Formats: sequence, structure tokens, C-alpha cells
Amino acid sequence: MLTIDELARETGLTVRNVRSHHARGLLPPPEVRGRTGYYGPEHVARLRLIQRLQNEGMKLSGIKRLLGDSGERLLALKEASLEAPETPEVLTAADLGTRLRLGEKDEPRKLIDKATKLGLLHPLGEGMFEVPSPVLLAAAEEVVARGVSLQHALDMLESVQKHSRAVSKEFVKLFVDDVLKPYADAERWDELEESIQASRPLAAQALLAVFRRTMDEEVEATFTDLARSLTRRK
Repeated sequence: MLTIDELARETGLTVRNVRSHHARGLLPPPEVRGRTGYYGPEHVARLRLIQRLQNEGMKLSGIKRLLGDSGERLLALKEASLEAPETPEVLTAADLGTRLRLGEKDEPRKLIDKATKLGLLHPLGEGMFEVPSPVLLAAAEEVVARGVSLQHALDMLESVQKHSRAVSKEFVKLFVDDVLKPYADAERWDELEESIQASRPLAAQALLAVFRRTMDEEVEATFTDLARSLTRRK
């Protein structure tokens, strides 16, 4: 159990912030022993949730409306829906240049700026970069090693991100309309969480299956065109 001073230190807030959240009804009351209030893990979790929502741009009045029972359930479902993030990697500009085989003719600064805009790199200053997805960097490294220019690889990734976002929006809308609303209205929260956890990998499998099929079709069509072109030359 924590005193209010210890709770403030644990969450990086001031005692005044904690008291303000309590006065607004955002924080449950402490357990009082004698004249001292004590706070537990649920208070720490609540304050961190408030901080996260504020960082996402939500005002305290909106957070208060959200923090009812259904609102907290909805936030828990959001957490269950998200993939565990990769552990970021930190590299120097020189490391990036080596791994992605950048030369002067490739205009390294321009390519790094494009990769940054796509969210593949986060500049940290002093020539250091955070790589949020080392897996994606490794894929880019492999593609470049196979002879594809980094510029073309980034252009392709930009297109893939655009189409992937459109597909993701369609899937989320479908899930909200057909699953989330009926389950939430019926207060079947546990079933809803199970459904969310099962549906995400199913969506990925469906997308991969469709991609494999359309990729095969494109390969067939491209090689047919190449064969015809060679025949005409003869």
C-alpha cells in the first residue's frame, strides 16, 4: 500500500495532481487507516491510464465519462486487440547506411527522410535512429540485398501501408458492426474479449491467403507478357 506521496512518486505526478484527480471523481478513494489514506495497485493503474489517455489528446472531462464500468471494459478490449509491440532497435546513421547499402548516389539523407515519414525510423538526434520494427528493417535489408533499390522498396512499402490501412479499416468496421455492438449491448464482455483475441489472427490468415493467390496471378500474368515479348523479338 502507498501513501499519497508515494503514489505520486510512483506515477510521476505531483500530490496536487493526485488530489485533483480524486476531487474530479477520476480516482477511487483510498483506504483510510487512522488519519492516513493508503492507495493500492488499482490506483496506480488508474492514474497511468489517465496519463495515457491525456497523452492521446483526451480531456479530463472526456476521461471521466469514459471511466465508468462499460468504458473501462471498452479500454480493456482495446488493449486486448493490440499486438504486443516489437522491441525497438537503436542504430547510428552509419549502421543504417551499411545495412541498407547506401552510397552517395542513393542520396542517403533523402531516403532516410522518406523512411522517417513512413514511420520506419524515429530520429533521436546526434546521428542516432530508433527502429520501431526491426523485423521490417530486416525485410528491407534482404530486399535491397536481392538487388531492389531502396527508393523502390520504400515506394512499395508506402503503397502497401496505404492498402493495408484500407483493409484494416474495413475489417475493424465489420467487427464493430457485427460483433462489438451486439456483444457490448448485451453486456457479454468476456465473450467479446475472446472473440477479439480469436478474430485478429483469422484476419491476418485471410489477408495472407488472398495475397498469395493474387501474387501468383500477377506472377503468371507478368511471365506470360515476358514470354510474348521474347517471341515477338524472334
